[in-house]
Amino acid sequence: MAQAKATVKIEELLRPDNFDFSTVQIMDEEGKIVNEALLGDITDEDMVKFMEEMVWARELFERSTALNRQGRLGFYAPTSGQEASQLGTVLATEKEDFLLPGYRDVPQLIKHGLPLEKAFLWSKGHVAGNDYPEDLKAYPPQIIIGAQYVQTAGVALGIKKNERQAIAMTWTGDGGSSQGDFYEGINFAGAFKAPAIFVVQNNGWAISTPRELQSAAPTLAQKAVAAGIPGIQVDGMDILAVYAITKAAREYAVAGNGPVLIETLCYRYGPHTLSGDDPKRYQPEGIQDEWRAKDPLIRLRKYLTAKGLWDEEKEAAIVQKTKDEVKEAIKAADQVPKQKVSEFLKNMYETPDFVTQEQINKFEAKENK
Repeated sequence: MAQAKATVKIEELLRPDNFDFSTVQIMDEEGKIVNEALLGDITDEDMVKFMEEMVWARELFERSTALNRQGRLGFYAPTSGQEASQLGTVLATEKEDFLLPGYRDVPQLIKHGLPLEKAFLWSKGHVAGNDYPEDLKAYPPQIIIGAQYVQTAGVALGIKKNERQAIAMTWTGDGGSSQGDFYEGINFAGAFKAPAIFVVQNNGWAISTPRELQSAAPTLAQKAVAAGIPGIQVDGMDILAVYAITKAAREYAVAGNGPVLIETLCYRYGPHTLSGDDPKRYQPEGIQDEWRAKDPLIRLRKYLTAKGLWDEEKEAAIVQKTKDEVKEAIKAADQVPKQKVSEFLKNMYETPDFVTQEQINKFEAKENK
């Protein structure tokens, strides 16, 4: 992790000509406030809420991993270690904001209003997992690396043209920052001053490719310079810093100043996905322990416990509540009728061509026997 910036003013960071990409931090690894000026209006009550949300996310990861191994979930990308990065950004949004997540960003969707049952259906590959509530402003998770950046630029421009007081927010990983869509998205949004927040969750690895092979640039935040927009690097294991910077970036974008690129330095404790890769085969020995010492839950737990605002009983209650929520949601997802081959074919085109319609008729005949 880069050297943390001791003192900083957010208004200085939110300038396209700012070339200081030191890591912004509010709470260090020991749970101590090191930049009180950046706290702003974040209260103790807010911090308790942040802790509750991160405990929820960590337990959701544990339950989802178990369900995947039981064969009850399909595709799943672990989120453990990225709780501060994911929740610190999404908790700074408003209901009218539009989310365009990547495949690891399901927790943000749930916090924005996606029913947990729908999240599980998406993981199972069921089309019903893409059937969102009408008032939920979000797209389903993007599988194509970086494609959501271009989509976000378009959504943000639509928000601007409709004169809505909102932003479009998206996430990708350090690997996504090497894609053409990454630059095209931030460049387009910058040129049109579209209200977007682009987040790069730099978790150190794009599957087995280390960050240093993604780019020779010292930081990924500085890639914003070429697009003429502000770029900020944040300690992604510090939910206070992530939240404070994202909230300020949202206010900046809503005010008509254009987009912001935020790089969060974080880490994924598990594999890229549960589909097969083994981080022990490509990550240096001891690096997991190094990052576990920076765990976002540990540092905030230390701070709140010292102030008498957190204890094991409170945390255990949230863990149990999450287990119960997961149990009910997976039960509901399991009860949704399985998809038929004819339905897959019908979903392929709004108006099937002759060959597809012929296949639909063939499979419907088999399925109706």
